[in-house]
Amino acid sequence: MNRNLFVLFFSQIFSFTAAPVTVFLSGIIGSQISPLKSLSTLPMSISVVGIALGAIVATKTMSLLGRRTGFIIAAISNSLVSLLAAYSVMSQNFILFCFANFFIGVGMAFTHQYRFAAAESVDKEKIPKAISIILLGGIVSAFIGPGTANLTKNFLSEQLYVGSYVSLAVYMFLPAILFLFYKNNTIEKKDISFIGRGYFEIISQPRFLQAMVASAFGYAIMTFLMTATPISMHVMENMSLDKTSFVIQMHVASMFLPSLITGNLIKKFGHSKIMYVGVLLYSVTILLSLLDQTFFNYLIALIFLGFGWNFLFISGTSLLVTTYKENEKFKAQGLNDFVVYSVHAIGSLSAGILLVLTNWKLMNIICIPLMAIILITILRAEFIEKKTRNTF
Repeated sequence: MNRNLFVLFFSQIFSFTAAPVTVFLSGIIGSQISPLKSLSTLPMSISVVGIALGAIVATKTMSLLGRRTGFIIAAISNSLVSLLAAYSVMSQNFILFCFANFFIGVGMAFTHQYRFAAAESVDKEKIPKAISIILLGGIVSAFIGPGTANLTKNFLSEQLYVGSYVSLAVYMFLPAILFLFYKNNTIEKKDISFIGRGYFEIISQPRFLQAMVASAFGYAIMTFLMTATPISMHVMENMSLDKTSFVIQMHVASMFLPSLITGNLIKKFGHSKIMYVGVLLYSVTILLSLLDQTFFNYLIALIFLGFGWNFLFISGTSLLVTTYKENEKFKAQGLNDFVVYSVHAIGSLSAGILLVLTNWKLMNIICIPLMAIILITILRAEFIEKKTRNTF
């Protein structure tokens, strides 16, 4: 593992703890301090909006300052925002808690750039494996994030979960130290965001669209069900917080555990076939969720949901980096992440509202048309590429 991958891997471990902690706590805290039950997932949804808008901020910052400086600034900012979240919980201020979660999301947009930084640190044929290695750090995040949050929930204040966000602030700061040892791989000091092809020309490529749709709708389905899970289990089904936490931990771990093999599978079978498998795994999740709402069903369904996300997201990301030129990378990456996390935000925001209005089983059925869109986009790209090859 080269130095940059080493730095990115360990930074991923610490920085990505914000994701499982937000999933684990934001809905529960939201249900306790929000004025309406239907708004309980609003903090989580707003954090995803932060990721979508932060994608533009992240790529623009790095096009001007470079990866290293951008990541260091983000780590320090993430730490401060986590402390703001701790204060909002202590003061029981729902609006401030939403505000803090928005900026936690903006910080996560910088973390999501780690995968592109990894792709730039290796040779082209090693890109899927490099992305897999970075995302593999999320397995550790899945355990130390919610685990530490649960362990420190009573620290520093009588108000539950204040200590959880203070401990998160410590984790958020650690990448700022690690990135002192990161080396920029390309000349990034000038703004190149408007060089190269236009947005329409980039997105009109069938393979770019395939990569973006697989990542976006794959993420939306995963977030839609994951966001609703703690409320469905803990609030509606009266399952214990420990059981709910365990399901979320196993889910987040399953999102990243396949990274041990995903890169090699993509290299052997190609991006499209791995995407097909990802959709198939989502189908297993829906089937299990429709059968029953026991702890076991939630657990296995959420594990398959994580596996499916991994296949769709890694194959989507590694396919994406083959569709743009070096001088278009910040433009293409920013466009992709803005679309991916905007769709992601819609899935998250609608989860709490639809769960109150409908039920867990119907929410799973709603995901089926989104899976169909992924399949249609893959088939379209395959058809156009095959037709082009036959023409020439």
